[in-house]
Amino acid sequence: MCYGRCAGCIGQCLLWLAILCIVANILLYFPNAETIYATEQNLSRFVWFFSGIFGGGLLMFLPAMVFMGVADENCCGCGGNKECGKSCAMLASVLVALTGLVGSGYCIIVSTLGLLEGPLCRDSFGQWSYIFTKTRGEYLIDRSTWSQCYEPKNVVLWNVCLFSILLGLGGLEFILCFIQAINGLIGGLFGCCCARRQ
Repeated sequence: MCYGRCAGCIGQCLLWLAILCIVANILLYFPNAETIYATEQNLSRFVWFFSGIFGGGLLMFLPAMVFMGVADENCCGCGGNKECGKSCAMLASVLVALTGLVGSGYCIIVSTLGLLEGPLCRDSFGQWSYIFTKTRGEYLIDRSTWSQCYEPKNVVLWNVCLFSILLGLGGLEFILCFIQAINGLIGGLFGCCCARRQ
């Protein structure tokens, strides 16, 4: 398979994953489709880290576009050698893949921390606090404890689902960027495309 085409496929996948990350992160701001919790800043602190918007989202657009551009057959050459230009582009995509690894890694770390800490919610005493902080993530498997959060309603399920989605999407982005780093290195060193018959 052509290394350039592989890069193009990875770029297209990253583009859609980045869009999904942005959507999932935006949804975290509106539990029960209500804006009051965001305006009063009664949301988990890790929601405000913008891990899906910046790390898994906007920062991922750069590698996605570069990888799709590498798949373009009209790659400029260097010194009159078209294949040399493609090899340079593939090697440059390795550096861009590292940017994607940083962005997706940020998304993974923040999402994991958000899951471990749990949501900010109002307890039975009317106090806003992180009820599940001391459970070290054990609340994730014990759904009977979720009723300790009175407001926003179903905020635990909301946070768990969306942070888990961000964690999964960030993981997929990380894997794809890692694959492209290897693909770009091999494609840059051994030629952008498979041997072609002249």
